[in-house]
Amino acid sequence: MREEPALPEFDPAIPVIARVYDAATGGKNHLPADREVFEKMRNLFGRDRWVTPATENRRFLRRAVRYLLNAGVRQFIDIGCGMPSRVNVHDIVHGVDPTAKVVYIDYDPLVVTHYRALVHALPAATVFQADVRQPENILSHPELTELIDFAEPVGLLLVAVLHFVADEYDPRGIVARLGEKLAPGSHLVLSHMSADGQDPRIAEQFTAAFANMRDPLVMRPRARIATFFDGFELVPPGLAEGAEWNAPEDEPPASGWLAVGVGRRTK
Repeated sequence: MREEPALPEFDPAIPVIARVYDAATGGKNHLPADREVFEKMRNLFGRDRWVTPATENRRFLRRAVRYLLNAGVRQFIDIGCGMPSRVNVHDIVHGVDPTAKVVYIDYDPLVVTHYRALVHALPAATVFQADVRQPENILSHPELTELIDFAEPVGLLLVAVLHFVADEYDPRGIVARLGEKLAPGSHLVLSHMSADGQDPRIAEQFTAAFANMRDPLVMRPRARIATFFDGFELVPPGLAEGAEWNAPEDEPPASGWLAVGVGRRTK
């Protein structure tokens, strides 16, 4: 029988993806162990080494949230939210509708602490600690069920999280379980690392940079990533490069490592 993962406790010696991601996007909420992982990753890029899949991912997330707002979505669940940044999901959402609901979820206790400080006074936002690999625990959590009305459309954000879920935990099944809870008009926002078209040697080094993480990086082919949208109708332009999904003309070139998409639940 597969052992259920335990929620982690804070350990400064173990690099954690939320803090590595923070380092990669110019944040300040990371530690030396996290910075070391980021430096290994950054040195693999021959062009502007500050333009990484992480920065590309964050810009995609912000564009996708605005897209969902324009589609009328007023409830958002951000699983694997990572460290807060200068512009967070609730900042974008509440800039349009202060009553719209946002739930942040992460398994890193330090992430939860930082978000709790940001949203504790906001009646339409909350945060709690849970693991994406245990979707039932997320769906039954009181801080989710008290705020989110699953009879109405929801924006489910699984951004840069599933490539840290090993195959043994069935990432496709996780998305399906979360997705079946969603009402028609809900949307799935998903991004995932892929080495399709990349030099295999670079891909191996990229993956190796994350080898000492609590949960190592799992690259997947784009064809498999597309199956995570089963039950959803991909909106244009479909599964795309992170930097190319509904991007402005001045968006930096795609890294080639990040596959993204937004799907709408029609029934």
